[in-house]
Amino acid sequence: MLSMPKIALFVGGELDWFTTDFDYFVGVDRACLYLLELGLPLDLAVGDFDSVSESELNVIQSTAKSCKKAPAEKDDTDTELALKLIFQAYPEAEVTIFGAFGGRIDHMLSNVFLVSDPQLAPFMDRICLRDKQNKNTYCSEGKHEFLPEPDMTYISFLQEGDGELTILGAKYELTSSNYFQKKIYSSNEFVDGPIHVTVPNGYVIIIQTRDRS
Repeated sequence: MLSMPKIALFVGGELDWFTTDFDYFVGVDRACLYLLELGLPLDLAVGDFDSVSESELNVIQSTAKSCKKAPAEKDDTDTELALKLIFQAYPEAEVTIFGAFGGRIDHMLSNVFLVSDPQLAPFMDRICLRDKQNKNTYCSEGKHEFLPEPDMTYISFLQEGDGELTILGAKYELTSSNYFQKKIYSSNEFVDGPIHVTVPNGYVIIIQTRDRS
């Protein structure tokens, strides 16, 4: 068993871009069929499967190495359930989620704020949401350093917590001398080195992004 496996989690948003350099592949609901259509492994299938037909569900169940069918009425979203199962099996996993954006806005926001779930919060530094235009990561209370993601132009900081966020080394710094409170500090940029962020409490969503080409 790998000590820190790289796991791809495919969910139900737009799946027009992804990478395949992973040790395990997990599908949520209809995204399981997408993995199979691509000829990729389906190591785990998760969901209530309300978006597939009975015959499609039979294909998923017969093909997946493991399948977890959940009731439609549950506290967790299918994506939250999938992440919890992943970290139960592989506590050191690094998980990249594809298909987290696009589609229903409530689903997208649920994905963006996944780590507000107390069971997922301890794993926030190993969860990434990704598409061609955006990369979302998370950082908890404390000091953090960020380097530019290739092909991305901007970096934004969405704060979930109180207190004065500090941003150093960016084009637009945020310190005690110029602090102003916002929910999201958007469209910042790297200069000639890393950006240093101090999170007073809670967590911050780090969004590296670029304009649509």
